Amino acid sequence: MKSLVLFSLSALLFSISTSFKPDDAWENLLDKNLSKWSMYQSYRHKNGYSGKMPTDEQGQPIKPIGYGKNEANVFTVKIEDGQPILHISGEIYGCIFTKQDFENYHLTAQVKWGTKKWEPRLNEPMDSGILYHSQGEAGVDYFRSWLLGQEFQIMENGTGDWWPIASAGVSVHAEKRKDSTNYIFNPKAPLVKMGAGAPDYYCQRNSNSEKPYGEWNQLELICFGDKSLHIVNGKVVMALSNLVYNETGQLKPLSKGKIQLQSEAGEVYFKDVKIRPITGIPEKYSQYFK
Repeated sequence: MKSLVLFSLSALLFSISTSFKPDDAWENLLDKNLSKWSMYQSYRHKNGYSGKMPTDEQGQPIKPIGYGKNEANVFTVKIEDGQPILHISGEIYGCIFTKQDFENYHLTAQVKWGTKKWEPRLNEPMDSGILYHSQGEAGVDYFRSWLLGQEFQIMENGTGDWWPIASAGVSVHAEKRKDSTNYIFNPKAPLVKMGAGAPDYYCQRNSNSEKPYGEWNQLELICFGDKSLHIVNGKVVMALSNLVYNETGQLKPLSKGKIQLQSEAGEVYFKDVKIRPITGIPEKYSQYFK
């Protein structure tokens, strides 16, 4: 009888332990040394920047600061309550980017704004971004600061927008806003090709789901195959498909790569940056791709 009781107790404990498995599939990407990231800095861009190579007083090209540099301590990590918090001052354009490439994943991050802004965005909203499926060398974009990729925009009153970095492109259900020529995401609208040589290159999220200034926002990026979702505080604000890039006139798949966090003239904080592999778009989001 005693053996039977012990067996039943063991079975119960096993059942409980397997019913409440720790979510160990998540990988934390932040630590105090940024050991999973590389770094690139380009320029302290000034007012009037037009995409051209910055020059000195003699009109000679200025070289970017480059890889592995952290001038002015733009990227720093502090530990609060045992948790690493990444501080990006924004003073110099650039990024940190993962050493590893990722494909088919669910990424989460918490983000909030600081108070500092720099030229050329002193009179513009605070700005940063998560760039994904990033490939190649840094500095190939308009600001000469980032790798080719897709952008999950992080901006005051614009978090969740999509931008192409360099020659990236997508298809998105979108319609033109009544008050401008910009497109806005609408799951019921026709598919529109954007970026990668198409005439349209920018799509706004369909709702402002940001929390008040100073509060942490929960961002989620879900990528599988040629599709991605931008989620802000639990709300899907962008669904993209046919993720590609243009290479000498040919469209090629852009479904994997590194993850970049931008420094873009605005002070921003990141924490709880985690990633896990997935085997498909979660069923509750499948409606966005029908």
